[in-house]
Amino acid sequence: MKSQIKRVEKYLLTGRKLTQLQALRLFDSLRLGSIIHRLRRQGMRIKTTMIKTRSGKWIGQYELETK
Repeated sequence: MKSQIKRVEKYLLTGRKLTQLQALRLFDSLRLGSIIHRLRRQGMRIKTTMIKTRSGKWIGQYELETK
């Protein structure tokens, strides 16, 4: 799990946004929410935006806060 946390942290630090589906494909992670929680506890300011998928479902999209 630690390597997944580091990989997600590095990904977000590049300014990109991340959803659970992307995390599954990129990092083999089924626990993105847990990783985001840990990164927030470490002091990272991560914003969650709810986005609607093409199928009509709402999912969280994570990115670093810029302010």
